[in-house]
Amino acid sequence: MSPHLARLSVRHWSLAGLAFCALMMAVALYLEHVVGLEPCPLCIFQRVAVLAAAAVFVIAALHNPQGRVAPAVYGALGLAAVIGGIGVAWRHLWLQALPPEEVPSCGPGLDYMMDLLPWRDVVAMVLSGSGECAEIDFLLLGISLPGWTLIGFVVLAVAPLGLVLSAFRERV
Repeated sequence: MSPHLARLSVRHWSLAGLAFCALMMAVALYLEHVVGLEPCPLCIFQRVAVLAAAAVFVIAALHNPQGRVAPAVYGALGLAAVIGGIGVAWRHLWLQALPPEEVPSCGPGLDYMMDLLPWRDVVAMVLSGSGECAEIDFLLLGISLPGWTLIGFVVLAVAPLGLVLSAFRERV
């Protein structure tokens, strides 16, 4: 790790992660409300992962612990949210790569499922995919939105990893 990065506190890593989460959400909301792209259920789950990571970063920044255990716990929780987001984005990309004849049929909307089904069943149905999640509505430099989100989550992973590493660096 660079000497400058090694000196960053829990608060610095957390604020950096929070800023990147805010950037990811700003882009998502811009694409939804300005460009007019409606998020599919997997897109919404990716947003939930970003918000979960942001919540960890907010708490860690406010707490700003100095020991070894709390920064490692915050880092592990943030990394769990990021890994969950990576998994959902990966699944989304997999659905988009399926040949048209193998794409699952469109199911009910997320709001409808949330009203009628238990949470666990909703998660299982969304992760099994639907036709609307396989549609590619937007490309930037030849990469679809879930691809960009996957890249964003990989970049975002630096912050919780920094929290974990800051917990175990040499204290002077």
